[in-house]
Amino acid sequence: MHTLTVAIAQAEIAPDLEAGLRRTGELAREAAGQGAQLVAFPETWLPGYPAWLDVCRDAALWDHAPTKAVFARMARDSVAVPGPAADALAAIAREAAVTMVVGVSERVEAGPGRGTLFNTILTFGPDGRLLNHHRKLVPTYTERLVWGPGDAEGLRAVDTPAGRVGSLVCWEHWMPLARQAMHDSGEDVHVALWPTAHEMHQVASRQYAFEARCFVLAVGGLMRASALPPELEPHPGRIASPDEWVMRGGSAIVGPDGRYLVEPVYGEPRLIVAELDLGRIREESMTLDVTGHYARAELFDFAPRRSGRRSAGDG
Repeated sequence: MHTLTVAIAQAEIAPDLEAGLRRTGELAREAAGQGAQLVAFPETWLPGYPAWLDVCRDAALWDHAPTKAVFARMARDSVAVPGPAADALAAIAREAAVTMVVGVSERVEAGPGRGTLFNTILTFGPDGRLLNHHRKLVPTYTERLVWGPGDAEGLRAVDTPAGRVGSLVCWEHWMPLARQAMHDSGEDVHVALWPTAHEMHQVASRQYAFEARCFVLAVGGLMRASALPPELEPHPGRIASPDEWVMRGGSAIVGPDGRYLVEPVYGEPRLIVAELDLGRIREESMTLDVTGHYARAELFDFAPRRSGRRSAGDG
């Protein structure tokens, strides 16, 4: 394969999981209709990133009834793996015949950790098979109020018809050993999932592409203040209008030389489609081949810390 058509789905979050699954299907089919073989969705696209943790008042108060109600709804709409919502995502990938990378809030239904939520990336093949299941290693700051710490079981790239595809969530792009493990697994395309891809996230995405000599899809989400939970009061110092963007996208595509193929797109829903010349990976890898490639990740302890979860396919 010398060229690959990819798509980033930058869209406003849906009001609930059912609507989110419908929107996912619509966007995946639209992307496939434009020739996309790989389609990427933002961090916790389903059921939506909990931006209320950062912009609403009293979200961290102990035993606060409004926050408890919001969390209960978030937990209800999170994706169980395996479960009906995960099956629906698999069906979307299969029907659109695309490799699909989607961020979800995952809910553990049974066994160890029952009831725990995780910030998770699911990668599906065009046959609907779950190829990779990665839980964010360490939730960032206020995220620890809602998500548990993940493990390294999905810290790898997988073979797909769209090439070798890997992904990390947000702050993981500033974790050197996580990056090391991903580089060692060999990525053609890296999907960098962000809640919104602001300037520093752009820096991290471009640096990752240059360091790994791979293409990077920086995927950001969209959310207006009007979509914040009605139970909580937006902080007046953070939110001035219901129409204000709380998350403003910023999705972009970066080449293996660290330069933009598609500049960041802010403040508008858009299906961002581009054709990647995979031959550029070998061109830009010359420096790595001459100076010596990355040390192997086996030098570090990335063993999973817990059991009782579904095993993903080897890809």
